[in-house]
Amino acid sequence: MSKVAIVTGGTRGIGYAISKRLKEEGMDVAAIYGGNTEAANKAADELGIKVYQCDVSSFEACEETIGRIESELGGTSVLVNNAGITRDGAFHKMTKEQWSVVISTNLDSAFNMTRPVINGMRDRGYGRIINISSINGQKGQFGQCNYSAAKAGILGFTRALAQECARKGITVNAIAPGYIETEMVGAMKKEVLDSIVAGIPVGRLGQPEEVAAAVAFLASDEAGFITGATLSQNGGQYIAA
Repeated sequence: MSKVAIVTGGTRGIGYAISKRLKEEGMDVAAIYGGNTEAANKAADELGIKVYQCDVSSFEACEETIGRIESELGGTSVLVNNAGITRDGAFHKMTKEQWSVVISTNLDSAFNMTRPVINGMRDRGYGRIINISSINGQKGQFGQCNYSAAKAGILGFTRALAQECARKGITVNAIAPGYIETEMVGAMKKEVLDSIVAGIPVGRLGQPEEVAAAVAFLASDEAGFITGATLSQNGGQYIAA
């Protein structure tokens, strides 16, 4: 029987690459998206996956959507918490809305998606939870107090949940990508992007497929002895101890 994988933010950018790779690994993939129905339908057609619209900042919406997914595809084996947004601004000018929407979408969503699947994983004695953090959750970033706080919170969540789940056959790991060549990064001003690339020791942006490959490994049976870990995937831009 194929494993069921849920990928939040799974129809564009890094999430699209993750959905594609997990599908290629033989999994039944359910990709969660927020509001871009056109991109979601395109991903469904191109990849042969199921797509589900869901507000991941709402626990009730996540619970209902996961119920639909599991009734159609079966119990969840792999969960990739990838959904994320930015609302950048210097903290002394940041609004409560800018803070709250990023925390709820980027951090609360990890609880909202994981809580409804965790008991099923525990009962079946198997699960792979992979949380997508960020280099800026490790080192911080000017103008991203909200985003950095959320992505740092993901790392703490990963380490704590890994300890709780280890004896139940469930691994919980995080990936902290650096600057990846996506539509969002491509929208930066050329001079800003050039300065970022100049600070990356390997001399280039990362590729979504590289993050997807890391996810595929952590989702595999071969990665069963890895849990509570954070994989820094940033071309040497920030080397964490």
